[in-house]
Amino acid sequence: MTRKVCVVITARPSYSRIKSALAAIKADPRLELQLVVTASALLDRYGAADKIIEADGFKIDRRVYMIVEGESLVTAAKSTGLGLSEMATVLADLKPDLVVSIADRFETIATAIAAAYLHIPLVHVQGGEITGSIDEKVRHAVTKLSDVHLVASKRAAERVIRMGECPTRVHVTGCPSIDVAKAAMSEPMAARDIFSAYGGVGPKFDLSNGYLVVMQHPVTQEHEKARWQIEQTLTAVQASGMPALWLWPNVDAGSASTARGLRAGRERGDLPNIHFFKNLPPEEFLRVLKASSGIVGNSSVGIRECAYLGVPAVNIGSRQTGRDRGVNVCDVGYDSDEILAAIRSNIARGPCPPDDLYGDGTAGQRIADVLAATSLETDKRLPY
Repeated sequence: MTRKVCVVITARPSYSRIKSALAAIKADPRLELQLVVTASALLDRYGAADKIIEADGFKIDRRVYMIVEGESLVTAAKSTGLGLSEMATVLADLKPDLVVSIADRFETIATAIAAAYLHIPLVHVQGGEITGSIDEKVRHAVTKLSDVHLVASKRAAERVIRMGECPTRVHVTGCPSIDVAKAAMSEPMAARDIFSAYGGVGPKFDLSNGYLVVMQHPVTQEHEKARWQIEQTLTAVQASGMPALWLWPNVDAGSASTARGLRAGRERGDLPNIHFFKNLPPEEFLRVLKASSGIVGNSSVGIRECAYLGVPAVNIGSRQTGRDRGVNVCDVGYDSDEILAAIRSNIARGPCPPDDLYGDGTAGQRIADVLAATSLETDKRLPY
């Protein structure tokens, strides 16, 4: 009898962090994939990840609209509450044998609570990591609600076990996004015009002599500083003189201020070297990264995938504080001169040695194997 595995995708990075596992689940005769797409993954202004998911051949079983307009602390809390109500209905309808929740975004805790109260075994991908802020609280709360843990590294496994989780229920699989990065390394960026292929706004320029990728999100506990923070990065990227491909920020509190800062610079005509995209398909995005001179911002992509790709990363501010990192990362504060100096230093040193800190590119199949074999228990007691 096949097991029904319900995977819930809440945002564009969630898809790249589970895509190879989706393919492995779909191909496994022991498993039946149920796919729920929700939150910002459904919204056009954040890249409409659901359209990319379908284009990749995956069938979406349910779409759950849950984002309350406003991009503030209050709307994040309200969105989570709405998501809990909607996810309870969806899971009761789909009746999966297992529910998979990904990483640490605020929307994921809605899935975790709904599954826990419905006594459906919950599988958590990417627990045991450290970053600080509300993401860390959500991640560890989901860990305690979960029954099976699929972590990216041995250090993450150790942290989950120290939190009181049963060691036999913690599996080091690596991160599925590294599977996508591995595939991207085997195929160079296509020669076609990326601007024509994926649109976006801003000037088009020659990328053959090097370029930057920029991805900076608001930090929830610093959301009132989001406009000033993005202006510091804009100033540095502009001063670098390097062409830059800039990905739009996520839906977290402060996103509206971040977006206003970007739009203001664009409308003043101050950004002749920057082209903006809402989103790129995971493989294409990683090929773009691999061919770049480096990434700038505060996305975990700079820490995780770029370590494996050997791409230099300028990591700005506190959003990734505590996350395990490789030699590719240079940490700086929100100061335009400091950011500019780090950009120039990274360009000068060039590519870094690849690092398999977050996996070796085989996580998807490992995850499918665990899902097919794990016991369907929901009863947890301390101590183990």
